[in-house]
Order: sequence, then structure tokens, then C-alpha cells
Amino acid sequence: MESLVGHLLIAIPELPDSNFFRSVALLLQHSEEGASGVILNRPSNISVAKVWDEISAETCNSDQTVNVGGPVEGPLIALHPSMAMGEVQILPGLFMSLSRENLNQLVMQETHEFRVYSGYAGWAPQQLESEIERGGWLTMKAQYEHVFESPDELWKKVCAEVGHEIMFPHFGFKSLPSDPSIN
Repeated sequence: MESLVGHLLIAIPELPDSNFFRSVALLLQHSEEGASGVILNRPSNISVAKVWDEISAETCNSDQTVNVGGPVEGPLIALHPSMAMGEVQILPGLFMSLSRENLNQLVMQETHEFRVYSGYAGWAPQQLESEIERGGWLTMKAQYEHVFESPDELWKKVCAEVGHEIMFPHFGFKSLPSDPSIN
């Protein structure tokens, strides 16, 4: 089995699960034991500062929102470029943190961009593979930029990217126009 850690799962428009409507998830773990990841394009109404007021004695000034990582309750998860505060490398230059110490350092600093997720998406053994095989998800290798893209535009952007990846080899062109309808 080939691990899909560091790949995006792009929900097809007809995916019946409302938890994943037009979602883009980044896989953080994938093995024979199952898979887990975070939805990249589900911002909440709650700021990181507000969450920190509730869980820490230190004051955090971050005005970015906490993202809904998925329907499964779990620890706060951060994605960021700091190797020093990272626990697991997901992509070149992109790390994941779960520990309270690393999360606290991350939200208090202003040098590194970061995204915080509450909850995650999880799949039992062979469940994700079955969903992909049935056509519920498109997959593609994630890029660092995908994590920090505007959540409002991410699904459309990666759909276009995966469409180019699928169609490009069949045309034999050196490049494809960004809007094929103008041809």
C-alpha cells in the first residue's frame, strides 16, 4: 500500500457526506491501520486568541480563526513551517504540531505563518481506499501553498489543478490555457 501522507483529498461535488461538501483535506497519517487528516478549507467563527484565553494563562493576540479540521473531536493541530516547533514533517517545509508547548510557542510568535485546526477527519482501515476507488475523492500531491491558500478559493483552485493533471498528458501540448473555453 502506498501512503498518501502529504496528499490532498478533494471532495467530488456529489460526495454525499455533508461534513465534506466541497472540502479539501490534507492527509497527515495513512497506513494499513487507517488514515487521518485535516480539512483545509473550513474556517470557524472562533479566533485563535479566544481559544487561547480559554486554555492558557498567557494572552495570545492572533486574530486568525481556528479551522474545523473535521467531524472527529480531537486535539488542536497546527500546520506551520518551523522545524524547531514541529513534531512531524508532512511536506518539505511543512510541519505538524500537537504538543501544548509547541502550539503555545507557535501562536505567541509572529515570524512563522501557521494554521490551527480543531478536530480532524479520520478513516478506518481500508475505508479511505474504498471511498477513493468508488470515486468519492480525487487525490493529488499537496504543495505547501495549498495549506495557506484562501479557504474560500481552495476547492475551486485544486479542482482546476487536478483537472489539468488528468487532462494534460492526453493533449501532448507543452502547456494548457488557464481557461480552455476561450479556444
